[in-house]
Amino acid sequence: MKLPRNISGDRLADHICRHWEYTRIAQVGSHIMLRTEIPSRSKQVIPAHTPLRIGTFSKILSQIAAHKQVSREEILRDL
Repeated sequence: MKLPRNISGDRLADHICRHWEYTRIAQVGSHIMLRTEIPSRSKQVIPAHTPLRIGTFSKILSQIAAHKQVSREEILRDL
């Protein structure tokens, strides 16, 4: 699946919080910190850049998909 090229860090963080049970815990400078307790405790840092670099976006998706045990496509579905 081809990744969208115009996604901002804020938009991705909001999507992850709404659909994947993450909570925004802090923002330091241009980095948004998210945390989840389901299925285990995990933190994710997302740069609040517009747009996100494609490699950064891809890595964030891979990390969340691995932690939630879903495919990257499932995370992107409603984005």
